[in-house]
Amino acid sequence: MAALTAASLLLVGTASVIRAATLSMNGQVVLRPFTPTETMTYHLTNVQVCAGISNVALGEPVYLDALVAYGVTPSNIVSVVWSITNKPTGSQAVAMSSPLGTNVPLFNAYDRYNQSGTPVSLLAGRTFFRPDISGTYTVLATITTTGTTHGTNIVPAVTNIVRTITAGTYYGAQVCAACHSGNFQGVPGVYPTWTNTPHASFFARAIDGQEGSYYNKGCISCHVVGYDTLNTNWNGGFYNYATLLNWQFPTVLTNGNWASMNPQLQNLANIQCENCHGPGSQHLGSGGSTNAITVSYNAGDCSQCHDDLSHHYYSAEWNNSLHATPTRTPSGSNRPACVRCHTAPGFANYVANIGNPNGYGTNTVYEAISCQACHDPHDASNPHQLRVGTSVLLADGVTTVTNAGAGTICMYCHRSRNGSVTNSIVKYPLLQQTWEGGSSFGPHDNPASDMLEGVNGWTYGKAIPSSPHANVVSNTCAGCHYQPIAATDPAFTLAGGHSTMMSYINTNGNEVPVTYACTPCHGNLTTFNFPTSDYNGDGIIEGVQTEVQHLLDKLSTLLPPTNYYANANNYQGDGLVKTSITTQTNWPAKYLEAAYNWQFVDNDESLGVHNVAYAVGLLKASIGDLIGDSNGDGLPDAWQIAYFGAGFATNAAAAPNATNNPAGVPNWMMCALNLDPHGAFTVPGSGTIYLNGTNIVNGATNTIAIYTAAEIAFNTQQGVSYQIQGINALTGTWQNISTNIPGTGGSITFLTPTRGVPQMFYRVMHTP
Repeated sequence: MAALTAASLLLVGTASVIRAATLSMNGQVVLRPFTPTETMTYHLTNVQVCAGISNVALGEPVYLDALVAYGVTPSNIVSVVWSITNKPTGSQAVAMSSPLGTNVPLFNAYDRYNQSGTPVSLLAGRTFFRPDISGTYTVLATITTTGTTHGTNIVPAVTNIVRTITAGTYYGAQVCAACHSGNFQGVPGVYPTWTNTPHASFFARAIDGQEGSYYNKGCISCHVVGYDTLNTNWNGGFYNYATLLNWQFPTVLTNGNWASMNPQLQNLANIQCENCHGPGSQHLGSGGSTNAITVSYNAGDCSQCHDDLSHHYYSAEWNNSLHATPTRTPSGSNRPACVRCHTAPGFANYVANIGNPNGYGTNTVYEAISCQACHDPHDASNPHQLRVGTSVLLADGVTTVTNAGAGTICMYCHRSRNGSVTNSIVKYPLLQQTWEGGSSFGPHDNPASDMLEGVNGWTYGKAIPSSPHANVVSNTCAGCHYQPIAATDPAFTLAGGHSTMMSYINTNGNEVPVTYACTPCHGNLTTFNFPTSDYNGDGIIEGVQTEVQHLLDKLSTLLPPTNYYANANNYQGDGLVKTSITTQTNWPAKYLEAAYNWQFVDNDESLGVHNVAYAVGLLKASIGDLIGDSNGDGLPDAWQIAYFGAGFATNAAAAPNATNNPAGVPNWMMCALNLDPHGAFTVPGSGTIYLNGTNIVNGATNTIAIYTAAEIAFNTQQGVSYQIQGINALTGTWQNISTNIPGTGGSITFLTPTRGVPQMFYRVMHTP
């Protein structure tokens, strides 16, 4: 509720901008976290780390940033005036200049830029204060801009935005346990499961020497509650009691250090409730009011500790992921079916309410796909404290995956959230609901799980094979996208790990694939686009991604343009390559089926890498269906059905190179001549086939003759002459075959007959 309250205040402020200012500002005030890595990066001293939450301890800093839309010209920001309009009686707290300079960027990546890299917000002003008495503090930011005109006068725009902060003292986990052990109805009983997490015992294990000899006094600020040597206020934290009790960090890390600690210190040690939720005195004192405690899904709550390079790098990796900058559009109260995968609280609520169709819509506030989206801070039942186990039902509504390992959690979102392929093909034309959010055609963006598992494509009733990635890659999605990167590697924090990126941009501005996860099976690779087979049948073996793109392009030329026709018979492929496909509800089924497969492969965005066999199979099946060659053997289905029946696809006699006549003429040639493949005729021994139209005329004259020839192609330079020579045995004398050919600077092709020649060798000579 604290998070919801803060959000509603923010929305009120934003709404006032729209009403009061003709200059669009989208003004907001955010609580800014501050991390150890930022301290090092920006060379700041005596600046305290904080989580950026609305519930803080006495004496701890509260950093606030005022933001406006990036489109606002900085010179149009006249002023930002900060004031504390409400505070506890006797408090001396005042809003002061922030120690964070303008060189310190906005904390949230999604405030800096969106997924497309477009800037979003601009820093208008900063402040900070330290609460000194327990209670509620209200901070007002008055943002004044100018830039609009009314007649000849400049009209200022004034926006007032407030944020509420609760200050208190620490009580320790044992006090939290009194209510949060599952004894009170309606109160989350998270304490018992939290005790089994690594957080709950880290400090105890570390001072007993179980975490390694590296552990020292400088480490403990993240592993206890309220350890801040710069704070002069009593807030009941570990540092206060350690000083009072004259506790000293052990000189030797050994078993027994934890057991010998004062119980009061033990109650405030380890990574516990108040490290993440803030001090609990006001929460308890108000009878459990959720307005007096913080439930935050912002990454800053974790980054206060997990952003400390070079060894604590999860936050740095995540900041370079697309998870850190999700689009804001699929959030808000009118998008309950979208927030389950586009916001952290939405996803957490969704997976906690699987089976309840309304459960995932309980929190629609925007927040990035942060640490708390995927990891449950209170429960270590699943590996890596992931919020889900190892089973997921995919979008087709039939396939349950149980062997995906850590990649299971990825599959909850990276699938076609628009429902099954059948819904798109059958229900979409009838304007019926195709998924929880309404009626849409085609798979949603990034249906990687469906692709990886080889399901939910339109198969035309065929058994389309799959590549082995889903079964041989440990932890599936996570096995590749979370590949570990060494701190000495140029890709460190930019690819692999929680960045989930499979490539990075180097200092020269070039994209560099990161293929370490591929090498155990594929050997040393420098690209994902390595050649395997000629999938599109053009006679050239190119990179797998290039081959799949060619198939996508070919299929798109067979699909209609975006025009709407009342008469569905008017829809025809336009022969143009398309980069996106927009369907109409009255498209004939064959076009909807092919369009779905095009979108399925294109939206997967791996261009076959996830499952090349399935991607290629779907595209070839779609192409074959639209051109009347369903089995992709190059022979029209109609011709094969006419001569071999409906079961031609499994009849070896119907294959292109099969022969069914005494002359040994293959099916592909008989089909080209539009002849019965079983018809009898003779072919003269000269190797020539005599034709009259499409009829064989044995021994007839004045007909077409087809002979063999050799094509010799070579590169040339201007100012150089070339001559082609030939010899039928390497022991003889070379003979000139061509006259002098002047070079053009390009490639030249020369054709010479080989009729009646048993063998011939060629060479190209040049002068000078």
